[in-house]
Amino acid sequence: MNDKQIVIYQLLPRLFGNKNTTNTPYGTIEQNGSGKFNDITDKALDGIKELHVNYVWYTGAIAHASLTDYSAYGIKVDDADVVKGRAGSPYAIRDYYDVDPDLAVDVKNRMDEFEALIKRTHAKNLKILIDFVPNHVARSYHSYSKPDGVVDFGAQDEVTKAFSPKNDFYYIPGQALVVPANGQKTPLSALQDAKFKENPAKATGNNVFSAQPKYDDWYETIKLNYGVDYQNGEKKYFDPIPPVWLKMRDILTFWTNKGIDGFRCDMAEMVPIAFWNWVIPQVKKVNPDLIFIGEAYIPQVYKQYLDEGKFDYLYDKVGLYDGLKRLVRNEPNADVKDISFVWQKESAGFGQRMLRFWKTMMKNASHLQDLQARPNWLYLQW
Repeated sequence: MNDKQIVIYQLLPRLFGNKNTTNTPYGTIEQNGSGKFNDITDKALDGIKELHVNYVWYTGAIAHASLTDYSAYGIKVDDADVVKGRAGSPYAIRDYYDVDPDLAVDVKNRMDEFEALIKRTHAKNLKILIDFVPNHVARSYHSYSKPDGVVDFGAQDEVTKAFSPKNDFYYIPGQALVVPANGQKTPLSALQDAKFKENPAKATGNNVFSAQPKYDDWYETIKLNYGVDYQNGEKKYFDPIPPVWLKMRDILTFWTNKGIDGFRCDMAEMVPIAFWNWVIPQVKKVNPDLIFIGEAYIPQVYKQYLDEGKFDYLYDKVGLYDGLKRLVRNEPNADVKDISFVWQKESAGFGQRMLRFWKTMMKNASHLQDLQARPNWLYLQW
């Protein structure tokens, strides 16, 4: 590989090391088990290196809302009304300064176990990516592990205002949240009593400014306020710097100081370009070799997010991936011309900064080596 080419292996720790094959629907961690940070051993990392990757993306490492009871460790139990499934979504962050206790052998020492994984990974000359989820947090967000002086999201908000440049969240004043029901009975139904209290309601993560989100909305999450008044023409209030910007810079700096080498930025297009333009250079002062990969779905603004937003790479999801998927599935609208359109038009001039990927199970390293022979391509494999 040339010096600037990256090959990423995405790894979900809760699955990677889990030898339990029970697979009970809606099962508990005791029934179905969970992989641990400690399962990603030197031998496992050697095997990953055989695939000729140079970055490992540890998905779901940061603490997210779940129904596992860790009250014995000072962590409040989450409410089933605002957790999807039992394990929860890795993208509904509960505490940005903590790691998922499900992934620890010794819950009290969960951060030590993750830091040991960081050291093992670096010792194999592999770099580390983790998810940064800037657009939303879990309804239950509360940091039990935050450093001294850190103020939680929303702790100082004026909740009587639908929007304020000083607030971390958006509110629906005078209305309590109405949690949507899925209309189907599951093993979690007994825990879902529709009594989750949030008054006033906060806007939902997928830009739903209503006290009654739908079941297919991201109702388990709260939209973060980057200084954009969406309900009034998306008017922007970026001066002075919004509180969320400062909090997110500090979070990124915290993990950079832990030894993280880059961030896969979830739903990057739902956060203002101005924020990325400001925060990425700020964090790269701590480590100039950091990489930022943006999850992006609007080709018309790709170049803007790369140039103005200062991302190192963007996903090529709607271009190459979706085009290949249509061909593989032999869909009626599949057209091989979609593939050439990607590099001839859609990403012409910046194709080397688009992360080309295909979701697959790798049988051996030879296939990946064949792909690497093609110039100016980046590959994401999981």
